[in-house]
Amino acid sequence: MKTNITQVLVDEHRLILRMIALLEKNAPQTAEGNYLNWQFYLDGVDFIRQYSDRFHHAKEEDVLFKALIDNGMPKDHSPVAAMLMEHDLGREFVRAMEADVQDAQSGLSSSYQAIADNALGYAALLRDHISKEDDILYPLAERVIPETMREEILQGYQAAETQVSPEFGKRYQAVVLQYELE
Repeated sequence: MKTNITQVLVDEHRLILRMIALLEKNAPQTAEGNYLNWQFYLDGVDFIRQYSDRFHHAKEEDVLFKALIDNGMPKDHSPVAAMLMEHDLGREFVRAMEADVQDAQSGLSSSYQAIADNALGYAALLRDHISKEDDILYPLAERVIPETMREEILQGYQAAETQVSPEFGKRYQAVVLQYELE
């Protein structure tokens, strides 16, 4: 039996999807002027940048996607290229959402709709993106990456995890849980 190289990423997706669900719940209320907890959005931006991007996407981009390319998948015009493009698009939504929240904090109520639009745009993009990874790309990786490359991939994930504190994952789980209980 082959060593599983994608389950850890699927597991991380579960926490990311919980944050996405919070954005989907709160953003429409923000657009209506009924949910004005700017700290939620700032914590969401931090979660996305640190947990989703720096931690999770680093494993995908620097380890798994690289292994797929090293194993013969084209770098351009490929599923990997599409996923990288979507990672960049997600970063754009997050930058815009953060700028809109800063405007709202300074009293600009006209930014409420933009916050919601960017939060929901990010959520829709990521929900679809995660589905493609979990249902298409990861199963493909499990089929095509040979056992000889798998230990190196797992070591790459561990190296990424050593870049953060041991409490890193628990911290972001607590952030998500705090807002789920709100």
